Amino acid sequence: MKFELISEITAIETIAVGSKIRDLARLQRQFGKGRWRKLKGIGNVRFRNGRVRRVELHWYEAHGIGKKKMKVKRYLD
Repeated sequence: MKFELISEITAIETIAVGSKIRDLARLQRQFGKGRWRKLKGIGNVRFRNGRVRRVELHWYEAHGIGKKKMKVKRYLD
């Protein structure tokens, strides 16, 4: 499911940090070592078909590496 983020992400919360992340080994192998965190927040996205929806997003982030593996978890509208 490809989408484009069209607003800022709000209500950001940390879900897990470091060894509490299930995919930590894969993240480090794929993107490099860092202080990985799993986060969630709310934003507006535009899907390939042109539809705009308000959604809950989940992603991984590390300092100096940035946001990776962003995905839509549920629709809020």
